[in-house]
Amino acid sequence: MSNAEADPAELRCAAADRAEAASQVDVVSARDVPLGGPRAMTVRRTLPQRARTLIGAWCFVDHYGPDDVAETGGMVVAPHPHTGLQTVSWLFSGEIEHRDSLGSHAFVRPGELNLMTGGYGISHSEVSTADTTILHGVQLWVALPEEHRNTSRDFQHYVPSPVREGGADVRVFLGSLVGDTSPVRTFTPLLGAELALDPGSTTTLPVQAGFEYGLLVDQGDIRMAGTLLRPSELGYLGTGNDTLTLTNESGTPARAVLLGGVPFEEEIVMWWNFIGRSHADIVEARHAWENASDRFGSVDDYDGDRLPAPALPNATLAPRKNPTRH
Repeated sequence: MSNAEADPAELRCAAADRAEAASQVDVVSARDVPLGGPRAMTVRRTLPQRARTLIGAWCFVDHYGPDDVAETGGMVVAPHPHTGLQTVSWLFSGEIEHRDSLGSHAFVRPGELNLMTGGYGISHSEVSTADTTILHGVQLWVALPEEHRNTSRDFQHYVPSPVREGGADVRVFLGSLVGDTSPVRTFTPLLGAELALDPGSTTTLPVQAGFEYGLLVDQGDIRMAGTLLRPSELGYLGTGNDTLTLTNESGTPARAVLLGGVPFEEEIVMWWNFIGRSHADIVEARHAWENASDRFGSVDDYDGDRLPAPALPNATLAPRKNPTRH
């Protein structure tokens, strides 16, 4: 998915202060971002924000739906570029058609992972299918480390099977959890999993103490390590925990996405759909896209124009760090 904000945030993201207390859960509220057009589909964005810019290498979290496609027109995102990141598409309902400049033509369906590696440069389109009536899911980005940020473009598809743990069904789409490991390649240690919690249940998950974690609640009220999270809120938990206890406070099933990773120590600059290490990297990527450079290739069989890049800011991108806990 493209970051379709008319005035995309200017961010230089850095690692958090590692003196943070691991046991405290920070609650990050979402902000609404329209994807554009008179019947704009609105997404709820929890990363990046002033309160938090990174969780591991996870740098972008959009949560959307349940969206009535008859009212909004669904998702129609024309070909657009990416650099220095991987995109992770995960649906709860509906279907999205994906095409990219690698030649991939695939469909995003509920419970199925589509992961695209932008690396040095890729372009892709995303359009909800004609049969989709309700569109509901998340779109996530992962920052690539310096060693791999100019890697070759790639596309992977994976369908995880649910694993029962306590009062939850767990689908691990990236990394390892509850004895299940995804075969999908990432460039830093990561975790991505959908959790479906039974009504009133409590589940304790064995987690990695070297990871920091974020829990995005989709439905229900979930208590994470003692802190109550409501739908569309993201709970952040720092490193130093080898278990994570989740309680569904609702009388109905709850659902959440658990994200985790080793703290990402590199400073990055993120603007529009590009991740680099300097303002100059962003300028170079934008120039290449606007001039139809071979860097991003082309998306075949898309009926329409590609997305133009927004105007660059008049100032150099400013640093923005995760807050220090007191």
